[in-house]
Amino acid sequence: MFFSCADVLNVLMEAHPELTMTVDLSNTTALHTAATQGHTEVVNFLLEAGSSLATIARSNGKTALHSAARNGHLVVVKALLEKEPGIATRVDKKGQTALHMAAKGQNLEMMEELIKADPSLINMADNKDNTALHIATRKGRAEIVKLLLEHSETDTKAVNKSAETALDTAEKTGNSDIKAFLQERGVQSAKEIKPQATNPARELKQTVSDIKHEVHHQLEHTRQTRRRVQGIAKRLHKMHTEGLNNAINSNTVVAVLIATVTFAAIYQIPGQYVDDPKDIPHGQSLGEANIAPKLAFMIFFIFDSIALFISLAVVVVQTSVVVIESKAKKQMMAIINKLMWLACVLVSVAFLALSFVVVGGQKWLAIGVTIIGTVIMAATLGTMCFWVVRHRIEAKNMRSIRRSSLGSRSRSLSLSAVISESELLNNDYKKMYAI
Repeated sequence: MFFSCADVLNVLMEAHPELTMTVDLSNTTALHTAATQGHTEVVNFLLEAGSSLATIARSNGKTALHSAARNGHLVVVKALLEKEPGIATRVDKKGQTALHMAAKGQNLEMMEELIKADPSLINMADNKDNTALHIATRKGRAEIVKLLLEHSETDTKAVNKSAETALDTAEKTGNSDIKAFLQERGVQSAKEIKPQATNPARELKQTVSDIKHEVHHQLEHTRQTRRRVQGIAKRLHKMHTEGLNNAINSNTVVAVLIATVTFAAIYQIPGQYVDDPKDIPHGQSLGEANIAPKLAFMIFFIFDSIALFISLAVVVVQTSVVVIESKAKKQMMAIINKLMWLACVLVSVAFLALSFVVVGGQKWLAIGVTIIGTVIMAATLGTMCFWVVRHRIEAKNMRSIRRSSLGSRSRSLSLSAVISESELLNNDYKKMYAI
């Protein structure tokens, strides 16, 4: 069995007759919702239940007629006007009538229906002295403009608070077709009409009000911008702290790894041991390594040992010292990073020196590995040094800019200063650099 919306509402109304007057936080009734969405059957049912519903306005001053006219629901508008003809002249908090709403759309029948309900609507002005002709011109509704000009009651000389006629509005918004049509119909600009001089006191009051509104807008915009900048700064600081913590953890792992490798390397040198019981050189014993006198082994042993103790020192510091303050943590990381660079260089040299020991007569292999390793390490460390120097220079420049900006800034922080500070923060943190 199929039930219509009206049937459902009828059942609800019988059970709860007070539902028709129920409103939400914005004072919206069920009639407002139905009129906005164009549910004609529901609108008619609610109007039958209580025609006074049509006079209830939302918190913004708009009635159901405003909503229906704005959304182009002609049948709903007719039903509302039939029940409550007087609501045609109701205005919202902007001073706009349902005809102003309809002028923003493209429904010509809607315009005619509203004008027929009350012809005085044509020249009713909102809080900014805009008539329906102004609204339609600004929205670029050429057909609506033509319809309004066909009515002799339309005041083509109406001037709004921006000192604009419909022709001025068309010129300002760049609607050349509407401008040409208005000129053909004899609509003049405000300068040509030369309206009577307004009250100087009223002009002064309006100017002060405009300035006050603009200042309030700028201050509010400044506060919002400052809050956004502070939020960005907090997120960047959090990212910076996480980056330092990750670097600390990585250094600890790498230091342990280097210490393990360097310790094991000394006791796992391949070959060249005394292992023939019948041929033991003078002064040596069975199982004793006989490569210690070689220069390559000496270089390996010294560099490997230094790398081992540097890595162990880093491990001790990392596992014993807890740094809370961000600047001190960064300084400690800078020192530890340089020590790890040195440990990596020492391990590389130790490996290259040992390669001359283990390759035997194939010296070209050791030489080739030395060339390749030297190029890779030199390029890596050179790039890292470049980033360190570049970051130091940029940080120094940023500090200079920030000091000069703070010196020239007045006590009241302007919007441009806030944006400048935001740019400085972004520039200070967004660069990739080596610690």
